[in-house]
Amino acid sequence: MTRFFTLAFTLVFILFTGASYAQEQAEQLFNQLKPSLYQIRLIDKASGEKSSIGSGFQISTDGIIATNYHVISSFALHPEKYRIEYLNNQGDKGKLTLQSVDVINDLALVRRDVKQNMPFFQLSTAAPHKGEKLFSLGNPHDLGMIVVPGTYNGLKKESFNERIHFTGSINSGMSGGPVINKQAEVVGVNVATSGNSIGFLVPHDKLVNLYNTFLQASPKAIKQQMAEQLTANQNKLMTKILTSHWQTKTLGNNALIPIINVPFIRCWGNSNADKTDALILSAVANCSLDENTYISSHFFTGSMEIEFRTMSAKDIGTTKFYHLYQQQITRAGSGNRAGKEDVTEYQCRHDLVRPNNKAINNKSIFCTRAYKKFPDLFDVLYLSASIDKDKQALVSHFTIAGVNKGNALAFTRKFMEAVRWN
Repeated sequence: MTRFFTLAFTLVFILFTGASYAQEQAEQLFNQLKPSLYQIRLIDKASGEKSSIGSGFQISTDGIIATNYHVISSFALHPEKYRIEYLNNQGDKGKLTLQSVDVINDLALVRRDVKQNMPFFQLSTAAPHKGEKLFSLGNPHDLGMIVVPGTYNGLKKESFNERIHFTGSINSGMSGGPVINKQAEVVGVNVATSGNSIGFLVPHDKLVNLYNTFLQASPKAIKQQMAEQLTANQNKLMTKILTSHWQTKTLGNNALIPIINVPFIRCWGNSNADKTDALILSAVANCSLDENTYISSHFFTGSMEIEFRTMSAKDIGTTKFYHLYQQQITRAGSGNRAGKEDVTEYQCRHDLVRPNNKAINNKSIFCTRAYKKFPDLFDVLYLSASIDKDKQALVSHFTIAGVNKGNALAFTRKFMEAVRWN
């Protein structure tokens, strides 16, 4: 056992070429901070075995430990099935209790019982500067605690909820570990990786906010916290989208579609204009919110997808064109992952719709499914297909995950009015 923990907490360095000073500094920082660094384990009660692992770090003398929400998400949703444990640098295990969560920023606070004041990580009072050397700590692949030097590259561009772009190798198991500056102050929390030494961190001020909220009042039930946070975040998102300027863009020969002018919704386009043998000429525009909120391994929310497609027949009759057109319509589906225990079945309403501007006639389908654990939130799917031109069509489609009724209807109304023929 001693040999295992000696090996498990042997410092592993991922170093830049010629970075001997970084190695020395990383070793000093690690030795200073390792008593406050933990492996966080989710244990399945029935089997007694690990279900998942992550990292965590102590942020107070009385045993408050920060980690990622997704590390302990199964316990948050099913506390009867799991328990949370820590493993410290001495190989000792102990029970943890879940205190508070920030599901939007993927953060959680857990507590260990302590009999005396303990060392803890200091949270920084300022953000890093671009190019600043940072050190990420964690427990990758259950191999033991490591420290990874890296670089702060500012906030991730085109993101609604802020994330730090970190150049460094964040690996599985390091989730929830701290990222510190040279003064050993926490400036971020490991949360995700895109590979090739591209990592993402939760900014430390999100953790400061969560901890301060926890200190100021008795925490509410975990699922109530999650419900309130999801509701507040979708209100913030939808208000930003609905009050922004929607630009008008031509798609194909004579369709006009809206482009939402916010930095966190990104758009791409494609067409088959180069295919001389195509039976139907088509042009496609796709837009999406390139992020989502993790609820569980099979349930994600907070996403948005929008697609427009124009179609025009070349050398085929109306009947065949309509058949190919119908095939495109049936491809629409939900934009997010959710299981039967998370959401109801879709309930749909079919209508023939002519917007107030009378610029297009559509056959429309509006579908919603309710969240079982968060009853005021829904997934929304909308699909409309023009029916007012013989061998020319415009298909409009969007999905929004985790939105309330008022925001869903307001978005749909604005969307319908913005789509028309030129």
